[in-house]
Amino acid sequence: MNDTHTRPLKNIVVFSGSGHPVLASRICDHLGVPLSGVDIKRFSNDCLQAQLLTNCRQKDVFIVQPIAPPTQENLMELLMMIDAARGASAASITAVLPHYAYARSDKKDASRISLGGRLVADLLTTAGVSRVITLTLHSPQVHGFFSVTVDHLTALGILADHYRGRDLDGYTVVSPDLGNAKQASLLARLLGLPVAAGSKQRKADDVVVIDSIVGDVAGRKAIVLDDEIATGGSILELLNRLHDFGCVEASIACTHGLFTGPAVDRLRNHPMITEVVTTDSVPPPTGWPELKVRSVAPLLADAIRRIHEGRSVSKLFRGIDPAFEPPPDRLF
Repeated sequence: MNDTHTRPLKNIVVFSGSGHPVLASRICDHLGVPLSGVDIKRFSNDCLQAQLLTNCRQKDVFIVQPIAPPTQENLMELLMMIDAARGASAASITAVLPHYAYARSDKKDASRISLGGRLVADLLTTAGVSRVITLTLHSPQVHGFFSVTVDHLTALGILADHYRGRDLDGYTVVSPDLGNAKQASLLARLLGLPVAAGSKQRKADDVVVIDSIVGDVAGRKAIVLDDEIATGGSILELLNRLHDFGCVEASIACTHGLFTGPAVDRLRNHPMITEVVTTDSVPPPTGWPELKVRSVAPLLADAIRRIHEGRSVSKLFRGIDPAFEPPPDRLF
């Protein structure tokens, strides 16, 4: 391995809120640096306070915290840690957000509605963040809400690795909706499979209707790819349509496995589902030993190392997204 990937890192400090300390520890293991402590207190009036327990003056600070349930608690912790790092004269402050829940709030689709995705981006910037690393935004346009640099990573390569080496004859990659069809197409390209998509309409937060399937799934098996699974309602609706169109079984894959409410029972016992695959971008649910969890820690650690050393982050997309492939004379 190239020594630029293994040499010790200097002037870097990594902190974690209470959102996902296990993932933060895994990232630090890959970086070869300790996970620095944070003291988060809750006062009698329910206010929070964050104190960073490691000196970060003129150092590159990375704060790992998914904005995921409990979403408001994790967000407030993150803002306070960013503010504390700024007050401690950090050279740079990068928020590592494996999951950005407010990416769902990206457009004004009703009167007098708030744009949470933009508001939270503004809050992070006001708190003092210099840069953001995030993973598989539900709405890619949220990237543009930030006035600081955003490294929007993808877990497609990690999910593809789960399926490589299998006999995938007779499989089709299926997106629950046309909006996610590009990601499904990239995964299908990585696996050498055809792609299909559902035609979805969202009636409410947990109510969707899929009235048709675009693509041939008759007599085939599906790898259903979604960016995020919360209650599992969209997946159930898609499975019903896939069954109607002749699909025989499905492997479910997603980057952000929130699995809230009835999701575990819905997916664990569904007769068409052979497996559920997710990443550790958020803490996995307890009591579901069959769930297959792939770690994004190596990917996030590589991005952190590249940023700290001033190297290209876009190289992480090579071999995954053709848009990032260099010209033949610029392979390195």
